[in-house]
Amino acid sequence: IITGVFKFEDEKTSVVAPAILYKALVIDVDTLTPKVIDDIKSIEIVEGDGGAGTIKKVTFVEDGETKHVLHKVELVDITNWAYNYSIVGGVGLPDTVEKISFEAKLSEGPNGGSVGKLSVTYFTKGDAAPSEEELKKDKAKGDGLFKALEGYVLANPDYN
Repeated sequence: IITGVFKFEDEKTSVVAPAILYKALVIDVDTLTPKVIDDIKSIEIVEGDGGAGTIKKVTFVEDGETKHVLHKVELVDITNWAYNYSIVGGVGLPDTVEKISFEAKLSEGPNGGSVGKLSVTYFTKGDAAPSEEELKKDKAKGDGLFKALEGYVLANPDYN
């Protein structure tokens, strides 16, 4: 039973053009992420074709343990550089959380770069709010993924 809803907004800028950044963050994320983040071991589609409704299993190592979460893709909008998904299960999802939803959208930024807007919504069980520590840890993971994929694109000028 979902009773708590906690929403957070974040914004990032990048020197990478939105179409190229979107390709790295959404289209090629399953193959690129395990290459650029050591703790992510694999991302595999367990159901679906990559579009809305697809379930992906993300396997990672945290505190020396192999864990996984299940991502459910809700929107892939290449034309508007938008991508929505939720973490809906797995060992990496805290017991107090029903799901965590992400709505991401890129737009053109200054000097040919990008502005990324991210909205994160925690749907909690009971009245348990996510702790400040959890939020900081989750934000750091998201920031790390963004920077790692941006870094990959910048280090590989032929990537497009």
